[in-house]
Amino acid sequence: MKYISNPVLDKLPAHLQQYIKPQDYNGYSAIDQAVWRYVMRKNVDYLSKMAHASYLEGLKKTGISIDHIPNMYGMNRILKEIGWAAVAVDGFIPPSAFMEFQAYNVLVIASDIRQLDHIEYTPAPDIIHEGAGHAPIIANPEYAEYLRRFGEIGCKAISNAKDYELYEAVRHLSIIKEAPGTPQEEIDKAEKHIEDLQNNMGEPSEIALIRNLHWWTVEYGLIGTPENPKIYGAGLLSSIGESAWCMTDKVKKIPYSIDAAYTSFDITQPQPQLFVTPDFAYLSQVLEEFANTMALRRGGLKGIQKLIESKELGTIELSTGLQISGNFDSVIEHEGKPAFFQTVGPTALSFREKELVGHSTKQHATGFGSPIGKLKGINLAIEDMSPLDLKAYNIFEGQQVSLEFEGHIKVSGEIITGTRNLQGEIILVTFKNCRVSHKDKVLFESNDELYNMAVGREIVSAFNGPADLNSFDLVTHKVSSSTIKVKADSAQSKLEQYYEQIRHFREGKNITISRHKVFEAIRDDYPNDWLLPVELYELAKENGDNDFAQEIAAHLETVKLNHPKLGHLIDDGLNLVNHKFETEKLK
Repeated sequence: MKYISNPVLDKLPAHLQQYIKPQDYNGYSAIDQAVWRYVMRKNVDYLSKMAHASYLEGLKKTGISIDHIPNMYGMNRILKEIGWAAVAVDGFIPPSAFMEFQAYNVLVIASDIRQLDHIEYTPAPDIIHEGAGHAPIIANPEYAEYLRRFGEIGCKAISNAKDYELYEAVRHLSIIKEAPGTPQEEIDKAEKHIEDLQNNMGEPSEIALIRNLHWWTVEYGLIGTPENPKIYGAGLLSSIGESAWCMTDKVKKIPYSIDAAYTSFDITQPQPQLFVTPDFAYLSQVLEEFANTMALRRGGLKGIQKLIESKELGTIELSTGLQISGNFDSVIEHEGKPAFFQTVGPTALSFREKELVGHSTKQHATGFGSPIGKLKGINLAIEDMSPLDLKAYNIFEGQQVSLEFEGHIKVSGEIITGTRNLQGEIILVTFKNCRVSHKDKVLFESNDELYNMAVGREIVSAFNGPADLNSFDLVTHKVSSSTIKVKADSAQSKLEQYYEQIRHFREGKNITISRHKVFEAIRDDYPNDWLLPVELYELAKENGDNDFAQEIAAHLETVKLNHPKLGHLIDDGLNLVNHKFETEKLK
């Protein structure tokens, strides 16, 4: 699948490239363009007063137009000036992948756009949310670095099986909610499924906690003081409904802190509270505070237990710097510390994120197990032993040894060789004719197969994913469901043509179109449509045709009477037009 690349995108690993799809710009209808224009005009009018100053500056810097849905190629030409890029994807992608894109300074943009029926808010990611919400704020260097750092840390967060189930459920709901004609009972069922999952998640995983931080900052963040906040979160910047709602007294404003990580959210409902950061720098401070709680920085028994529970590919790093990547299956503990670990299936060994020669998944195709810690009765860890110490304990080539570790792990065999790190510390010891046991249980025994024993006093880090991205085939993403593209019927196609005619008239591409005839057709054949009459009202005012404008306004009053829920959208559209011309009169 082809997409236009650039120097930033060229750095993306293959397992992220698998999520990218080309933006089908010609697939946007004139109605889609009108939806974009309405939302952007309303947002810019409102957010010029209520958003952080970086928002309007960012719109200019990122090349996002108010009148046209952004073209990804055009955006990337400008984004590269601030070291970022954007890619199109199909709706929601797994959270760890989303955050890893951010770590590479890449914005993930769902290229679909919300239906006119969902113009105020959609639970599905769309180009309004991503392009008009996320992109402008990254022009602020402090925030851009926070976003990059968030991705770097977030993609290392360990998940559990329920996290992926919840992701799939949310993705499914977002797809069917945006699909025209989905029965309400199907939506209700999907929402109930999400509610049930959220109520039975158990202890939240790291990915769940950092996703909360992401939600309350990147998506729904406020900045300033609780008494006088400004908007910077993309979910608010892209929602003409919630951006106004969030500033009312009905939404509680809470000073931002690490407590946000332990505050869950409901994607299907307006948020009852929001967090306010004093400045963008403070976001990074809280992120570092949270990172200090992660297995990434704490390691230990709890870290490897998280990897075992996740049932996903992960990595532990030992105190020598040796990194073991695979699916962790079990750990033997002793006095609250790991004494022996075991992976199952393909496993790779690395040092400083680079796979060790001879220790790929081919060499360790069925798993890898090793003791950790100190030898019993010896206070000096193997990694800290000098050559003389090693010789004193018979730990050198050609020796038949029996090493007993704390935790009742015994390794017996003939040492073949040792592998050292750049500091000269031994990180691996290779045996032949080896037997590994825990008390009376044999963990490994072979006269033919060599045994590689990892050396490390402790686990200093545990994180999601492999140490070396090239060690595993990560291009394995299978889409469970795709966004639903409904082919327009003849009536919808005709309506789209009317929108396109008016768009061409406004842009000067075809000024021979009879706006009066288009209005009559809309009034008679599409009495529920309100957005095109609003655009016609704007053109009538521009041309000084006040009688025509009044006729359109009268029709829109009828639409409001028949559909009260559309009233504020119609009023806002007309007010934008009227305010524009009143302002011009005063100049």
